[in-house]
Formats: sequence, structure tokens, C-alpha cells
Amino acid sequence: MSLKIRLSRGGAKRRPYYRIVVADSRRARDGRFIERVGSYNPMVAKDHPDRIKLEGERIQYWLGVGATPSDRVAKFLADAGMGDKPAIHDQTKKHLPKAKAQERAAEAIEKKKAAEEAAAEAAAAPAEEAPVEEVAAEEAPAEEAAAEEAPAEEAAAEEAPAEEAAADEEKKEA
Repeated sequence: MSLKIRLSRGGAKRRPYYRIVVADSRRARDGRFIERVGSYNPMVAKDHPDRIKLEGERIQYWLGVGATPSDRVAKFLADAGMGDKPAIHDQTKKHLPKAKAQERAAEAIEKKKAAEEAAAEAAAAPAEEAPVEEVAAEEAPAEEAAAEEAPAEEAAAEEAPAEEAAADEEKKEA
């Protein structure tokens, strides 16, 4: 006979109350059991002492005889210091998105990384060139002033020959 230490549900609808029992594994959840070794009331606050009650001596006896705790009861026992925590089982892959959705997500991640790298490179490049631009900016007002004067002189020089040419044409016509 294989023995289990498991929860047996009691209480009303939406008001659960569980007994921690030792039972034959082939019996129904709420069916006949061998011994009651504790209780669990999920409706009470987590830090309340009446939430989980365990009879430590009897549980140790049944574990020594060969009873195996269910996952939930094993967690209760681990919290009470009477056993090891149960291993967390891996989830099935049914909850994951399908292949095309995973490909789209991977592409989106790649695009995001590329954009971040480009932004990082753009941010790094101007930081290095900033001192050169500052020096050029300091020289720029003097160059701009000289550049403004030069076109004015050139424009005046160009206008003078044009005026002379117009005057020559008028003389020839007369």
C-alpha cells in the first residue's frame, strides 16, 4: 500500500478548509483516510498561527514508514523545517507563442538593439568632436566678418564695370 500525506478539502463553497491527512494514494481526495496529522486554512492571513497546524511527531513517523508528501504538503513541511523543498517542475512549452510569433519577437529585439547601438555611436561621436567644433566656432565670427566684407567689395567692383559698359553703349548710340 502506497501512502500519501496530502490535503483533503472541507468547508463550504468559496470557503475552503483543508485537513492534512495520511491516506492510501488510490483513495479519493476527500475519501477515507488513515490519520489526520494537521490542517490548513487558506482564508486566514499568512502570518496567523492558525493558518497551518502540523503534528510534527506523527508526520515524522509516517515519513519514516514510507509515506510521500504531495507537493503542497512538502512545501508546508519545508517551511516548518521538517523536510526539503520540492523541486519546481518545468512548464510545458504550450504556453509559449508559436514559431512565427517567436521569429517576429526576435526580429523586433534585433531592431531595437541596432537602434540602441546607432544611438550610442551617434552620442559618442559628437562628444569627441565637440572641442574641435568649439575652436572652429571661436574662429567663425572673425571669418564671417571678413567674408561679409569681401562680397561687398566684389559686388561694388562688379557694378562699376557694368555702369561703364552701359555708359559706353549710350555714347555709341548717340
